[in-house]
Amino acid sequence: MQTPPPDQQSYGNAYGAPPPPPAEKTATGLDANIAAAISYIWIVGLIFFFLEKENKFIRFHAMQSILFGVLWSVLMIALVFIGMIFTLIGAAIAATAGDVAGSLFSILVYLVWLLIWLVPLGLFVCLILTAIKAYQGKWAKLPIIGNMAEKIVSK
Repeated sequence: MQTPPPDQQSYGNAYGAPPPPPAEKTATGLDANIAAAISYIWIVGLIFFFLEKENKFIRFHAMQSILFGVLWSVLMIALVFIGMIFTLIGAAIAATAGDVAGSLFSILVYLVWLLIWLVPLGLFVCLILTAIKAYQGKWAKLPIIGNMAEKIVSK
């Protein structure tokens, strides 16, 4: 490590950056950023929302996680239901209308089932990114859900 000039204070690293601020503790004893990040595990978010009474940062991320989990569940149930309906309709069309109509509808069925695999992947990436932002100490608000979580926490 280089010695800093006499008029410059050394903070213990090569770049002379100030040390990070002390981490804020929570009711659970964890650092706020760690608690907010792991609250994106759906059940943990539910626990943190009810345990943490003071820290709005953790409560916000926990509530956003809860709302995101509910949205994820509803969306997946709807997509699977639509996929099953389309599959049944496609089978009926293929049996009665012939190969051309059945094969055209089967392409639509495959697209719906592809969505059933791609949507959770996109939701999972979104979940990971918001957990990373929470760990960095940022208030990462998801569209619509973030505003709802903020209103619930501010009550």
